[in-house]
Amino acid sequence: MSNLVPRRYRDVSVAELDRPLDPASLRQHLLGRDSYRRTRYIIARHGEQTAVVRVDRATEEPLFSPITAVEILALPHECALLHLAEVDTAVPTQLAAAAGRHAPGVRCVVVHGRYEHLNFILDPRPLRITVVEVVPPEPPKLFDQCRRVLAVADDLPPIELVPHLVDLRELGANGGDGRDRLLPCRGSGIVLEGVEVAYLDQHPPHRDWLLLGCERSREIHHWFYGADAERIDICPRRMAAPAPVLTKCCLLEEHLEVTPGRVTVPWGASLELVREGLGEVARIAEPAWAPA
Repeated sequence: MSNLVPRRYRDVSVAELDRPLDPASLRQHLLGRDSYRRTRYIIARHGEQTAVVRVDRATEEPLFSPITAVEILALPHECALLHLAEVDTAVPTQLAAAAGRHAPGVRCVVVHGRYEHLNFILDPRPLRITVVEVVPPEPPKLFDQCRRVLAVADDLPPIELVPHLVDLRELGANGGDGRDRLLPCRGSGIVLEGVEVAYLDQHPPHRDWLLLGCERSREIHHWFYGADAERIDICPRRMAAPAPVLTKCCLLEEHLEVTPGRVTVPWGASLELVREGLGEVARIAEPAWAPA
């Protein structure tokens, strides 16, 4: 399985060896040696060399017991050791981002990071999630919320966010029709060159305009004026994009919608709901992933 990341710091120990880190030397040094009951992985160091192994013991009842099995996960030619004090090594997305940025193509990346903790990611291959979102505002709110959640999520797989943005400035640009544009609300701060802009949430006097809005905007327009307006649909939920997708829709108010390859959260979702949405996307895309 790719994206192997130990679940907890205390599962990982560091050992300085006085010999080169080849398989025979690692096993000779470690087999029969006492290890702490929670240790599952050992980051071995010798000079500039780094290797990573998984260990087993006959029992985990005593505080320490002899190592009975050693599995070589990565040898020195497959490892990179990074010193990055800003990286929280408990967060898989941070580990994967550091690996991609500083050691692309390396099979096992060990990071000496925040709080002086060491952890590693083996075979990093972050899950790419397309976030379909509307701009402005800048930064796009849902995309920014996802980044903030992933910065601290220690139980989600490594995730790389791919923005797929619907730009209202392009959709509402003056096409030479001379008509005003009606936007859902002033909150986006959007300015359109060459056309008059009105905002539906301010209930302006009715005139001939082109509505840039979703189905809920259509409903509100009908409620206010007793008729529909010609409309360009801006709902990100309806936009085609590479799966898996996380997007939003204002027809949802309190719950997620999960469909094949796509999860939709309410427009204006809380960080907690966005986190739940990311978890659902990860579940349908990589159902077997869990911290090791």
